[in-house]
Amino acid sequence: MAERRTLSADAPGGRDQILEGDCVECMRRLPAACADMVFADPPYNLQLERPLTRPNNSRVDGVAEAWDQFENFAAYDAFSRAWLTEARRVLKPHGTIWVMGSYHNIFRLGTCLMDLGYWLLNDIVWRKTNPMPHFRARRFANAHETLIWAAHSKKARYVFHYHALKTGNEDVQMRSDWQLPICAGKERLKDDAGRKLHPTQKPEALLHRVLLASTRVGDVVLDPFFGTGTTGVAARRLRRHYIGIEQHAPYLEAARARLSAVTPLARADVEQMAAPGDAPRIAFGQLLERGMIRPGTRLFDKARRYQARVRADGSLSAEGVEGVEGSIHKVGAQLQDAASCNGWTFWHVAQGRDLVPLDDLRARARVPAESESTRPPRR
Repeated sequence: MAERRTLSADAPGGRDQILEGDCVECMRRLPAACADMVFADPPYNLQLERPLTRPNNSRVDGVAEAWDQFENFAAYDAFSRAWLTEARRVLKPHGTIWVMGSYHNIFRLGTCLMDLGYWLLNDIVWRKTNPMPHFRARRFANAHETLIWAAHSKKARYVFHYHALKTGNEDVQMRSDWQLPICAGKERLKDDAGRKLHPTQKPEALLHRVLLASTRVGDVVLDPFFGTGTTGVAARRLRRHYIGIEQHAPYLEAARARLSAVTPLARADVEQMAAPGDAPRIAFGQLLERGMIRPGTRLFDKARRYQARVRADGSLSAEGVEGVEGSIHKVGAQLQDAASCNGWTFWHVAQGRDLVPLDDLRARARVPAESESTRPPRR
């Protein structure tokens, strides 16, 4: 089993640091299972044979950097396998990875992910609201990119904040097609000549959604292609930790400047809505231990057709029915001649003239325990 270690901020290659150098070599220096999530925006291998031009012969400011150029598909595949292998080693067993690309490379990356043992969860289509037009009029305008979201393995109990995302999406479940603008305006970094500092800088909104979806406060996020630091900016703002890897000095300088200007949000402002099943487990007997219900208390169904008496050990004894006893669930089921029963919603306790469901008492009992919950991530 891979060694699991937590990186401290002052350790070589520790959290909230940028490592300078080749991504594979830098990851090899990291301890195994040190990252909760990996976000990777690798070279796309666009295979451009000549500069792109507009109809007026002006040059398109595309991706012409040497780091995006590979001799052939075999070379690109070897590079992809190398960094994805190291990424899986440093990813925790229950962690996930996000890999993004275009039609030039995303299918090759998907094959590598599956071959290396990752478990694919979703492919996300990022639909750009303001894409670059296709100037030659020989293909469809390329208006989207694809993100593959994958778990470390099929058995991973990965993090997914389904209910939080749904709440922020007008109570409609978040779909796999995301509509977001490309990085532009003041967010787009420029060099001294007014050109794009990084040709594929991603919008912070994209990383914001990715991090909210699949990480928790305090998690460590690794970005092996850190660029100008968008992943780190989003992570720092949302109170996650980051490890960035970058080898190009201009990008490193820009990333450090951006990160130094980020103020983390208040802790209360980054807490996320819990899923119903993530609440701490409360047993019926705990209500007696806390004095919220006393032995001898009578419980009723909502229509007062059935009654049961609470015993000191947390069991119930049905009133007026010989031999019916057991848990709140078992007694409720037997009285109704049903296969099962949710005793928390079936049984009520009298408070004045009103009947209050046991579930309401359970909710009150959970309040002091919420901050102590250590339930494992849900699938």
